[in-house]
Amino acid sequence: MDATQRNELLEQLTTGISDLTHSEQWRRHLDVQGRFHRYSFGNVVLIAAQCPDASKVAGFRAWKKLGRSVRKGEKAIWILAPMVARAAEGSDGESGEHRGTVRGFRYVAVFDISQTDGEELPAVCRRLLGDEPAQCFARLTEVAGSVGYAVDVTELPDGVNGDCAFTLRRIRVDGRNSPAQRVKTLVHELAHALLHEGLGDRALAELEAESTSYVVCQVLGLDSGAYSFGYVASWAGGGEQAVAGIRASCGRIQQAAAVILGSFESEEESDAA
Repeated sequence: MDATQRNELLEQLTTGISDLTHSEQWRRHLDVQGRFHRYSFGNVVLIAAQCPDASKVAGFRAWKKLGRSVRKGEKAIWILAPMVARAAEGSDGESGEHRGTVRGFRYVAVFDISQTDGEELPAVCRRLLGDEPAQCFARLTEVAGSVGYAVDVTELPDGVNGDCAFTLRRIRVDGRNSPAQRVKTLVHELAHALLHEGLGDRALAELEAESTSYVVCQVLGLDSGAYSFGYVASWAGGGEQAVAGIRASCGRIQQAAAVILGSFESEEESDAA
């Protein structure tokens, strides 16, 4: 597959993202995401210390509003919330406490989504189901080995499909997912291995890795749009930002996809000979 054909697949990706981010499904997703607070660094540390695998946390009442209930007996995660003073009655704004003044902090209880039951939250990334095409996972594992990375199929925390450890030269893939999802995840992590060691921009890295994964998976006969469209748009911040990011990174995405697909094309040429 040449660069022109890979560019056509990237255009296909941007169209899919644009369609998704103009849909009711995307609006509902954003509405729900807006209910989750952005926590301070200190509270992020507190959450990680008490529940290392936490992915989405909210208070008891907030989960109720989202149609989910905290299970009986679940242990709360404690974070710090500011105590904000109210303006004294009749205050002229020159004396006394001003509205919005932080007087201190208090502990409040939150719970991770894994501690709740109830309605599914609107999702724009759906894990792939079904089998892998033509033993792709084993061949992708060889590609990883050729660039110095070992692949470990294991059980990862809920919500984590895979990861790439640069210092360990190791890629991990959650073995509980379907064969199709494992292939998509391995390509995504391979793109990280090829492109992102030393890169500090997480959002850019995720956009490039998932875009690479989409291109490679389409060539291998695996349609990853149900996952990739929402994933790229979420990390980019929306449809227009995602399209701009893909176009700005087109060369890097092309480069990673060419390396990964090169081994498949070489094997096909050998078989033909």
